[in-house]
Amino acid sequence: MTLSIGDAAPPFDLQNSNPHYGATSMTLSDARGEKGLLVVFECNHCPYVVASISRLEAMAKKAEGLQIGFIGINSNDPTVYPNDSFEHMQTRAEGMSYPYLHDSTQDIAHAYDAKRTPEFFLFDGELNLVYKGRMDDSPRDPTQVNTHELDDAIRSMLDGVAPEIAVTESIGCSVKWKR
Repeated sequence: MTLSIGDAAPPFDLQNSNPHYGATSMTLSDARGEKGLLVVFECNHCPYVVASISRLEAMAKKAEGLQIGFIGINSNDPTVYPNDSFEHMQTRAEGMSYPYLHDSTQDIAHAYDAKRTPEFFLFDGELNLVYKGRMDDSPRDPTQVNTHELDDAIRSMLDGVAPEIAVTESIGCSVKWKR
């Protein structure tokens, strides 16, 4: 089932690997901010995510300042990529400024129709989908960025208008599905 623009955010209750941000287990209600929620499907090993870590941190801080919740979700099968285990998530989370949730069943990735890491889902204050896709057109090299679709979508949402571009193809590694 595809999550389309305007659809409500699928609920979740996931274990949080980052004890410094959020509760041990977090729900959709816990994660939301007053003006919305930004969900990024990410992982520990993908070179696109690794190259975007500083920009993910900057986006998390920006979202917080705009009263938009921000969470990362790792749905990868750790038997395929052991670096994506919950224990490795806890290690990576030591340097993160946002909740990093574990989707061990992959049910949430399926509910959101996540395909890649990193992949972003922006929801408004009513938790309806406003934007899904990439942060920009160059996740591996910030010096080559020409478009800023996620920033543009956030600005539009806060201005009360639909983003000019509401869906993009994310650029990154595929979600590592269970066999």
